[in-house]
Amino acid sequence: MPERAATRAEAARLRALFEAAGAVPVETSVLQPADVLLDLYGEDIRARAYVTSDALRGEQMLRPDFTVPVVQMHMEHGAEPARYTYAGEVFRRQEEDARRPNEYTQVGFEIFERDAPEGADAEVFSIFFNILRPFNLRAATGDIGILMAAVAGLRTSERRKAALMRHLWRPRRFRALMDRFSGRAPVPEARAALLASRDPMADAGPMIGLRGQDEIQHRLNALRGDAALGPISAAEVELLDALLGVRETSDHALEHLRDIAVDLPAIQVAVGRLARRLDAIAARGIDITTLDFEASYGRTQMEYYDGFVFGFYAENRPDLPPVASGGRYDALTRHLGRGREIPAVGGVIRPGLILGLEGGR
Repeated sequence: MPERAATRAEAARLRALFEAAGAVPVETSVLQPADVLLDLYGEDIRARAYVTSDALRGEQMLRPDFTVPVVQMHMEHGAEPARYTYAGEVFRRQEEDARRPNEYTQVGFEIFERDAPEGADAEVFSIFFNILRPFNLRAATGDIGILMAAVAGLRTSERRKAALMRHLWRPRRFRALMDRFSGRAPVPEARAALLASRDPMADAGPMIGLRGQDEIQHRLNALRGDAALGPISAAEVELLDALLGVRETSDHALEHLRDIAVDLPAIQVAVGRLARRLDAIAARGIDITTLDFEASYGRTQMEYYDGFVFGFYAENRPDLPPVASGGRYDALTRHLGRGREIPAVGGVIRPGLILGLEGGR
């Protein structure tokens, strides 16, 4: 197994680099409890996880990712500042491309730090940037926190904002909801007739399926309440579209976002965080005038990211997934912390992909 041995050796090399940055090596079980963790992953990962049932432990899953179990481990022992590194296999089904492995190695680096989160973002990114510098990869960055702030600031109901926030990581569903809430999409005739009926349950047949009458009525009431609301304004929709369309070098993107923030003040704080992060990245010797920023980047990745996100790609190999990726996940520590929380950021590298790139040089 020369390939597997080479991957292990490369993983050990990468982990040693993270240890040199102050990280403590940790391990997590290959078999993880599925009930809590599946809700924390993106739709794509949930669909590709290997899940099984255990008579004593309930539903279990083969580890599809390291970050969630590492955060869970850290929060069980407090919420103090810490740095971790790890290396091991993750498992994901590959139903659309049989050429991609369903088991591969990840090496990661995570920072839990209360002070100067933008500085921690810059540190993690610069470490990955410098490790991967010899391979001439394209670095992509984004900020989910700016998008979340924009949605939270819309002048509409909390129910609508919650629905949009829930589907922020599903761009097509998010767009369909925006079209519906803004009046761009017509109400389907069947729904319009249902909502217009005084008692839509009056002529219903026998109850089938898993939903009871109370649940159905609650949903109807919610739909009626939503229909009675005015649409999200065209001006807000245009601003959100402009925000989602930002895709430039980081320095130009920052100026563009500052212009948008004049009319969309809800994002001003998040844009300020982006400015401080870019200053911290530049202070580490990275030219932000050549660093790509995409406002929509990260929307199809892990749903636990809620701030800075990044990825590194081989531009001459569009068939490959990102060689490395990561981001900030403050809310995840709060979710798993049982009342405790601490800002956190990290990322992973796939050593097997690095070896492939080395072979092609």
